[in-house]
Amino acid sequence: MPHIITCPTGLTGSIRGLKVREERFLADRKLAKTGSVVDELLRACWEETHDAGPYNFAGKTIDWDKVLQGDRFFALIEIRALTYGSEYAFSVTCSEAGCRARIDWELDLRQLPVRPLSDASRAAFLDGNRFETKLPDAGRRVWFRLLTGADERKLPAIKRNAGERMLSAMLGFRCIEVEGIDDKDKRRFLEDISMRDADFLLDEFDRVDCGVETTLEVECPECFARQHVQLPFDQSFFLPGKARTARRRDPSGSSRR
Repeated sequence: MPHIITCPTGLTGSIRGLKVREERFLADRKLAKTGSVVDELLRACWEETHDAGPYNFAGKTIDWDKVLQGDRFFALIEIRALTYGSEYAFSVTCSEAGCRARIDWELDLRQLPVRPLSDASRAAFLDGNRFETKLPDAGRRVWFRLLTGADERKLPAIKRNAGERMLSAMLGFRCIEVEGIDDKDKRRFLEDISMRDADFLLDEFDRVDCGVETTLEVECPECFARQHVQLPFDQSFFLPGKARTARRRDPSGSSRR
């Protein structure tokens, strides 16, 4: 039976779980360097499109470069859950000074909140992927875009080159135009805005976007501090969970939790 999913924008299709042959994508350093691993996994595991949602694809073949980040990540989570089950375990280090304990956490991927693309955002996306807001302190209008697969592949290089100017680099990447500011001066303007304006702009990005909520609250088992972390998303995300690995090492099943 095909497994049918509906992504946050309404993009609907049949997917399958990972096969052994897809392991080569995870081990390919060239794909990792160019940020293309996700695209290869999506192409391999997306079997049929039933509804293209807001996208204008020629025929039924999906151009993953044009698909919004929210849809892509939702599909990847479903592929991972279909492959190994929806339980996912990971570890992070406690951020409290003087603690730094290891936090082992487990969650159900299919219980993560999903925010659909609103009608207003869908209309703006279809009208050139151009969203407008006004900065409260600077008082200038800013136009920005939602990120697609093509943008996603550029992010690693942007982060590597940003150095200490990560925030302005990311704002500049998302912002298309600033009222009264020449394009060549846009980056400088964004470096000079107040932190309140920057925070407002980040909230606006989130407000109009769609996708899976990946900010998690975890509790340290040592100091009991609660902290927010991002769901780890790297090559290990597509590997079997810790419990399954333990079961392989203990065929008797005594390692089951």
